[in-house]
Amino acid sequence: MLFFFQTVSVPAVAEVVSRWPVRHICELQNYYTNTEKYASNVNNKSITKERNAKGRRVECLNWCNVCNKSLSSRRYLKLHESLHKGECRFSCGVCRKKFMTLDILKVHQRIHSGERSFPCGVCYKSFIQLPHLQSHLHTHNGGHPFSCDVCKKSFKQQFSLKSHLRSHSGEHPFSCYVCKKSFSQQATLKKHLCTHSRERPLSCHVCKKSFSQQATLKKHLRTHSGERPFSCHVCKKSFSQKYNLNSHLHTHSGERPFSCHMCKKSFNRKSNLKSHLRTHSGELPFSCNVCKKSFTHLCSLKSHLRTHSGERPFSCHVCRKSFSQQVTLKKHLRTHSGERPFSCHVCKKSFSQQATLKEHLRTHSGERPFSCHVCKESFSRKSNLKSHLCTHSGELPFSCHVCKKSFSQKFNLNSHLHTHSGERPFSCHMCKKSFSRKSNLKSHLRTHSGELPFSCNVCKKSFKWHTSLKKHQCNHGRSVHCHVTCVRNVSHVIAK
Repeated sequence: MLFFFQTVSVPAVAEVVSRWPVRHICELQNYYTNTEKYASNVNNKSITKERNAKGRRVECLNWCNVCNKSLSSRRYLKLHESLHKGECRFSCGVCRKKFMTLDILKVHQRIHSGERSFPCGVCYKSFIQLPHLQSHLHTHNGGHPFSCDVCKKSFKQQFSLKSHLRSHSGEHPFSCYVCKKSFSQQATLKKHLCTHSRERPLSCHVCKKSFSQQATLKKHLRTHSGERPFSCHVCKKSFSQKYNLNSHLHTHSGERPFSCHMCKKSFNRKSNLKSHLRTHSGELPFSCNVCKKSFTHLCSLKSHLRTHSGERPFSCHVCRKSFSQQVTLKKHLRTHSGERPFSCHVCKKSFSQQATLKEHLRTHSGERPFSCHVCKESFSRKSNLKSHLCTHSGELPFSCHVCKKSFSQKFNLNSHLHTHSGERPFSCHMCKKSFSRKSNLKSHLRTHSGELPFSCNVCKKSFKWHTSLKKHQCNHGRSVHCHVTCVRNVSHVIAK
């Protein structure tokens, strides 16, 4: 059953064709030749303008049953449908990447050969594909001919506008045939498919690390070159990635557009919100393949893996000391610069690290959050609890490489090592006397200042050293003990 139309309006034809059974559309579609695309929308499906055997223009529908995308011919529809099925028959002999058509493969092979057949007549820059040249020409005339009717944003290319419109409609026409996840952009689907295939055809010529995407490789190469092409217009700070610049700009505006729906905490990055949500769900998606330990963040896993490999990629440019984490290097650099950005709001004392400030604040609040499970003694620092536990277990994990003497704390080992080297790095600024331990210097300085920081809670007598106070308190203990003993003996005699 075939239908022919003479000169009629497109909407009239579209209205009739939209009511046809699919069988009639297919019969009509097989009869057409000389296809050319006609832009129109009927029931959210594009219409194709074609000529029949008699040269008369008619309208037919060539749309994909999966994503409703319209194609200019039956052949392109068939090729498009193979994208959803994951069928790619043509592969590149260099990088083994697969393509749907031979034409697309030929275009791809120009990347390897370096062929650029389309030169710009203005600046003589050349391109692999004609659409790339056409887009480039707009940079000379400043043209953005395609504008969005919703937000008035303009674009150089029509397909960029088409992609942008999906951000308003929420349309996700490209779906993964493996996990059925859908995307608004075909390029995003293409990137996603690499997560299933594990294919990484692109490699870094410096460190040989491989990547699935050209854009990711380009970003990675900046870690070697040190290039930072994106700079902040406010503070002139530069970044290697545009995403980091956009996030940085929120620090100036104070904007935190991403908020948690559970605790209403807000963030300036979407990735930070995503990581925060795991604290509510308890999800630990990143696991170590060596010890099976799991983490909430990928960066935490990467840092952990260096404990197995022993890798220390971050080195100090001053003393050449290397570290496994960049944040540790950042803290270390403050020992050279003398920077102390964290200050106590109570006593105004400043610190180089936020963790040290946090520990210091407990001296004001009296908080002791770390308690021993054996004797219930509590501590303000986790390191002090760890050292204390060694007194119960008898463990001495730190040993001297010279005399093999062992210690429960690393601090005691470091002090002991000065006895072998004869080094006395801590000297008094008043009498120039030197000491192997900082605590010994601190005690010595009291002989000059006359400070008596340790006082007895019974008789209020004060002392320079803690050991002197302890000895003194024993005298109170013996007196009380003797007094009680005497009273008991007298009572016993009277009773007799």
